Amino acid sequence: MKVLLLSKYPRMGASSRLRSLQYLPALADEGIEVTVSSLFDDEYLTELYAEGRRSKMRSLVLYLKRLFVLLTVFRYDVLWIEYEVFPYFPAFAERLLRLFGKPYVVDYDDAVFHNYDLSGSRFIRGLLGKKIDGVMRNAACVVAGNEYLGSRARKAGARRIERIPTVVDSERYQYGKRDQPKKPIIGWIGSPSTQRYVVDIRDALKKVCDETGAHLLLVGATESVREQLPGIPVDVVRWTEESEAALVAQMDVGIMPLEDGPWEKGKCGYKLIQYMACGVPVVASPVGVNFEIVNENCCGQLAESVSEWAQALTGILSSRPLQSELGMAGRKAVERKYSLQVQAPVLAGILRSVVQQRGNA
Repeated sequence: MKVLLLSKYPRMGASSRLRSLQYLPALADEGIEVTVSSLFDDEYLTELYAEGRRSKMRSLVLYLKRLFVLLTVFRYDVLWIEYEVFPYFPAFAERLLRLFGKPYVVDYDDAVFHNYDLSGSRFIRGLLGKKIDGVMRNAACVVAGNEYLGSRARKAGARRIERIPTVVDSERYQYGKRDQPKKPIIGWIGSPSTQRYVVDIRDALKKVCDETGAHLLLVGATESVREQLPGIPVDVVRWTEESEAALVAQMDVGIMPLEDGPWEKGKCGYKLIQYMACGVPVVASPVGVNFEIVNENCCGQLAESVSEWAQALTGILSSRPLQSELGMAGRKAVERKYSLQVQAPVLAGILRSVVQQRGNA
């Protein structure tokens, strides 16, 4: 069985790495041969991360490259698409795939439809506001990372919807008893684009650090975040794929603050799953899938106000037995549901069934 994966990014891009690329070895073991064609390359991402801008000429070249890749789709049994074929273009490619009987599975771990229907540009809203609905409707299967995304697919009229959470490789994230540190560690892992959520709860963090002697460990934030967290002891560490699991394992509690907005409802709670994989208890905003992950798995606490955040963090940090109880519950949830080892066979089954359905049509 041959699959063409049209990912948005190479491995440097978190969404592509987690939603598709990390599955490739397991799919190969299942006899599924996947050819990867990323829309954007490492050079594009390096420029974007360093300078915060995109080269229009380079983007054009990369779009043309993808156009030529589409001419090879007849070689494959099914296409596996991350979000859409061409961002910020109408869904002509997806319509043609449906017209010519080439099935595709499309995957969402983010509310990318809000790039269009909530755009500040009236032109974008008018031209592309319902684009992703069409992509979902024409897909043989929509794979959604959470209920918010799945609900959008249902409203769009998708023929089939499957849910696969964003997962970790449980063998990379080691669970075990941690040594008692001299100072408790409140940890967060993310990117510069999401570090603002940590700043939003700085009053609670300062109160907890003052009272417990804890300090913050921010993995993936920029050094400039220190200026926005006055009076709070902060360690800022550069993110790397190789070091992330070991850094998470150092934390005594992991946090995932969010605003309550449409974009945030599309998040898939990956930070929480990373913490849980290492047996780290969590405190999170009750937004989107966060509510489900924390409540269903009894792995931490939910907090909205400054007082709730401070109380939740202080309560966990002051009780080693509670940390162990919540941490163990989180790790068990990862082994049961949020691991590559559990979800890879599910994904393989989806891809196979789409091809079989086409053969029976």
